[in-house]
Amino acid sequence: MNTDAAFQDRMLSLGLARVSEAAALASAKLVGRGDEKAADQAAVNAMRTQLNMLDIAGVVVIGEGERDEAPMLYIGEEVGTGNGPGVDIALDPLEGTTLTAKDMPNAITVIAMGPRGSMLHAPDVYMDKLAIGPGYAEGVVSLDMSPAERVQALAAAKGCECEDITVCVLERPRHDRIIEGIRSTGASIRLITDGDVAGVMHCADPGTGIDMYMGEGGAPEGVLAAAALKCMGGQIFGQLLFRNDDERGRAAKAGITNLNRVYARDDMVTQDVIFAATGVTDGSLLPAVHREPGWLTCETLLMRSRTGSVRRMSYKTPISST
Repeated sequence: MNTDAAFQDRMLSLGLARVSEAAALASAKLVGRGDEKAADQAAVNAMRTQLNMLDIAGVVVIGEGERDEAPMLYIGEEVGTGNGPGVDIALDPLEGTTLTAKDMPNAITVIAMGPRGSMLHAPDVYMDKLAIGPGYAEGVVSLDMSPAERVQALAAAKGCECEDITVCVLERPRHDRIIEGIRSTGASIRLITDGDVAGVMHCADPGTGIDMYMGEGGAPEGVLAAAALKCMGGQIFGQLLFRNDDERGRAAKAGITNLNRVYARDDMVTQDVIFAATGVTDGSLLPAVHREPGWLTCETLLMRSRTGSVRRMSYKTPISST
């Protein structure tokens, strides 16, 4: 075992793509079947099997929950052969379990990897998030601003009217105030039912037409989104939200002492990472797993922050091998 080996992101990237692909192909068999848990479990099983084939000494820092709450890929679980570099792994084997069960858009499998100690060990609590794409000066928008002020500031920086800005928001009652503030500026809103990692990634992909993401969602997903923007470019800010002493205890267990801190992208992901996402259902980022007689085809977005490279990879495999 050589956990001090250098993190060779180029050599590990294709292996990470295989991990994401395996999870997507496994969960795709349950698209539209109405069983969220079965779809998630299929993705978990496939992702874990592939991870354990990689020559890494990996630790899951963003996973499927605490050890007692998740049978596989729990926070703190060790994965890989142990014969390689020590790495942090953040993952969501199936982002959009409900989307998958109902055959709705934008279900994806997501995984990121970086050197050991490079990712925030975010507890399983909510995070207030704000994200924009690349090309803007630091501090153009902030969590201190109201939703309307954020839209106005981004429109000014972009050189357009507020009416030309589109904001992605998770459709939840807790976001009614945010939605009202955004619409007061004349900006448009794209509401999503699930999948806020993809929602944040939309900001950095011009083809989606999304300029900004804001709202409260899972803190672990915030770290995954930060890993994506580390590769794609863009800014994300997050502040942990605590509803009770149990959640504050989770933060303490994760080593977080400043409960009011606002984390920027490079605070959540401090070193270079690799990131892979594979489409399960059709979406604005990635197409669905496609089935034809005897074959399955999926598409993966594979990115490296060190080089800024973004690859779209198509993988076709016989159904008998999945």
